[in-house]
Amino acid sequence: MKRSGQADLPLHYGRVPSWLYERMRAMGLAITEAIVEEYGPDEFLRRISDPFWFQSFGAVLGMDWHSSGITTSVMGALKHALNPVSQELGIYVCGGRGKHSRKTPEELLHIGDRTGLNGDELVRTSKLTAKVDNTALQDGFQLYLHSFILTQNGNWAVVQQGMNDGNNMARRYHWLSEKVSSFVDEPHASVIGHNQGLILNLTAHEAASSREGILNVGKENPGRMLPEIRKVLMPRHHDVKVTDVDMKRLGTILAMAYDSQFEKFDDLLLLRGLGPKTLRSLSLVSEVIHGTPSRFHDPARFSFAHGGKDGHPFPVQTSVYDESIHFLQDAVRRAKIGETEKKDSIKKLSDLLFKLEKDFVPNPEKFEKYIEQERKESKAFGGRTVFDDKKKTRKNLDDGQLELF
Repeated sequence: MKRSGQADLPLHYGRVPSWLYERMRAMGLAITEAIVEEYGPDEFLRRISDPFWFQSFGAVLGMDWHSSGITTSVMGALKHALNPVSQELGIYVCGGRGKHSRKTPEELLHIGDRTGLNGDELVRTSKLTAKVDNTALQDGFQLYLHSFILTQNGNWAVVQQGMNDGNNMARRYHWLSEKVSSFVDEPHASVIGHNQGLILNLTAHEAASSREGILNVGKENPGRMLPEIRKVLMPRHHDVKVTDVDMKRLGTILAMAYDSQFEKFDDLLLLRGLGPKTLRSLSLVSEVIHGTPSRFHDPARFSFAHGGKDGHPFPVQTSVYDESIHFLQDAVRRAKIGETEKKDSIKKLSDLLFKLEKDFVPNPEKFEKYIEQERKESKAFGGRTVFDDKKKTRKNLDDGQLELF
C-alpha cells in the first residue's frame, strides 16, 4: 500500500469570502460532473488523490495558488456541492476540518447503511489513515483536517492535512484505495511538504523490522523512506513568477484566446462568441477535466483561469468565472439528455491545446506585461480579492456602523 501523494504548503489563515465560496461550489460540482460523465466516479478518486491535480484544481477555483487554504476550502466546497447529489454521482464526501473530521465515522456508517457497503470497515480505514499520518509518520505535522471520499462500489481516497507551527508550513497527505495493500508498509500514494530533514517514519518498507521491536527508523533518509510518491513543494512567495509556470503551455492558451487562432478550427464553433478571458478560463478548466497527470506539474498556471483571491496573479474576475460556470453547467446538463456538442467542444479545446503546443515558441518577456494588463482590466470584469472585503469593512467602521458578522 502506498500513498498517492504529498504536498508542502505555506500555512495561511483566514476565511474564504462567500462570493468566492459559492462560485467554488458551482464550478467544483460542474467539473466533477464532467469528469464522472466522461470517465466515471473512480477516475475522480484518482484525480483527487494526485497532489498536483488537486493543487491545480484549487487554483482554477480561485484560491491562493500555493497556500494551505486550498485543502480546507476545496474539500469544504466539494462536500457541500457533491453530497446533495451523491446518489446520482456515486460519490460521497465525509469529514473535514476540526470538529467535522471527528464526525467522519458517523457519516461513513450512515453511508454504509444507505449503500450496503461495510460501514465498520470504512470507519477502520478512515481511522488507520489518520493514525498513520499522525502517529506512525512522525514528521512534525499535526493533523487538523481529514476528508474521506468514496464511491458506491467502495473505492476510496483520503485527503488530510497537518500543520507545523514551528515553520509555518502545512503538509497534505493523499491516499488512494487501489494503491493500498498495507497500512503500515509504504501506504501513501503521495505526500506534499518541505523536507524536514530526519524524520521517524514507521510506515517505511525499510522499517519492517522496526515495527517488530527495533524503533530506530528515524535515522533513515526521508527521501529513501517515502519513494515513488508524487510530491509537491509550494514556494512561500504569493506572486506568480514566470519560473512557477510552464510558459509553453500558458503561452499557447493565451495565444489561442487573444490572437483568435481558434477561429480557424471548425471543431470549436460552439466556443465562438465567448470573450478571450472566458476562452482562457475554459481552456484551463478543460485541462483539469481531461488532462493527464503530466499536465499538472505547474499548478500556478491554473491560477490564470479566473485569478486568485489574494490578487495573484490578478483579482478573481467574477464575471468571467460566472460565464465559465454557466457554459460548463449547460454542457453537463445537455450531455445528460444526450446533447453532447458543448461537452465535446470542451474536450476538443483540450485536444487542440496539446496540438498547438508542439510548435508554439513562448516569450517569457511578455509574462509580467500580461499580468499587469489583467490587473488593470480586472475591475471591468468584476475583479475581487479578500482585501477588497476588508476595505469595505473598514469603511463601515469609519462611518460609525458596526458589522454584525
